[in-house]
Order: sequence, then C-alpha cells, then structure tokens
Amino acid sequence: QVQLVESGGGLVQPGGSLRLSCATSGMLFSFYTMGWYRQAPGKGREFVARIGRVGNTKYADSVKGRFTISRDNAKNTVLLQMNSLKPEDTAVYYCNTNISLVDYWGQGTQVTVSS
Repeated sequence: QVQLVESGGGLVQPGGSLRLSCATSGMLFSFYTMGWYRQAPGKGREFVARIGRVGNTKYADSVKGRFTISRDNAKNTVLLQMNSLKPEDTAVYYCNTNISLVDYWGQGTQVTVSS
C-alpha cells in the first residue's frame, strides 16, 4: 500500500524558511512524478510544485523563486525548501502522487507564517 508521510511544518516568522519532507513507501518512487499542494483555511487545495521522474520541475506562480522542490530517489523522499515565507503561505501542505490514475495523499503538515 502506498503511504506518504509529510514532516517539517511549524511556525515561522515572515521572511523565514522551512523545509518540508515527504517520505514514501509501497511504491516505485523513482518512476513517479511527486507534487506538493496546500490548503489554507476556508480555501480549496491548490497546486504548489511538482517534480518529474527526471527532475523536471514546475511551480505555482505564487511560489516561484522562493520554493524549491527536489527528490532523493535513494531515500524515496521528496523535499520542499521554502524561503522568504509570507503570511499568505500559511496552510496545510500535502504531498501527492498519482499512480494508475489514482491520487495518493499524505496526512498533511501545518505551516504557519506569523510574527
């Protein structure tokens, strides 16, 4: 069974940094595109970033230049380095992959940006 487990969230001041991690199991990690999404209070889930099998990346305009997604195929892990954080980045962040047209999600990790 596919499992995704996020970690690394927390409370940070505006302008600060956090690194999120998503550990996976039950899947051939290197075969699949991995993504990060987020959901702010009262809003729908939105795309943040994704990384393909060969390391190609795509970002939401709102995080471009501040966030960096990467993957470690040896550790079956995907990372999201978040710099220059803003209050509007406050959300629950979810790791995602799609395997054979089925979406898999982690439980999410809370990121709060506040002074």
